[in-house]
Amino acid sequence: MIEIRLLRPDDDRSSFSSGAPDLDRFFRKYAGQNQFRLHIGTTYIASHGKDIVGFITISATSITIENLPRTMRKGFPRYPLPALRVARLAVSQDAQGRGIGKRLLRAAFSIAQEMSDQTGCIGVVVDAKENAVAFYKQYGFQPLKVIAGRLHDRPSPLPMFLPLGSIQRSTERGNEDKPGVPR
Repeated sequence: MIEIRLLRPDDDRSSFSSGAPDLDRFFRKYAGQNQFRLHIGTTYIASHGKDIVGFITISATSITIENLPRTMRKGFPRYPLPALRVARLAVSQDAQGRGIGKRLLRAAFSIAQEMSDQTGCIGVVVDAKENAVAFYKQYGFQPLKVIAGRLHDRPSPLPMFLPLGSIQRSTERGNEDKPGVPR
């Protein structure tokens, strides 16, 4: 059985391999530091027994109305709007294709809904890597206005957004049972 829960300091991340070296390096070296020491992001893991089979790192962010698609701007003020950022999402190579990425993303959706009730949140933002755009589109994420900039030798991700009101509809598209809010 797969459990979605917060990363713990004693979780062994050393053998996690998603096939994406940047994501694996982040998870092994920086996820714990960012969560436990710097408090700039929180990582949830999908575990099967003692094995970590996936992770998602989230953080609070803001978005300006000018960056939202025109169809989503109505009613929002012109100051920065609170949102939840999916900073990183990866599934181990041996567990890919089993719905673990969907479960992790849906856990983030639950957190965004809870965040909306407690502190404010208009939706979920992700900077999707080229090979992950289709994954996010299936949940209704829409491209955001691209802000000029260059990442040097790395390909530019596509910023995408899913409004809070669309989260319930997107979770209903999946086949797996809906996870509760991870604690």
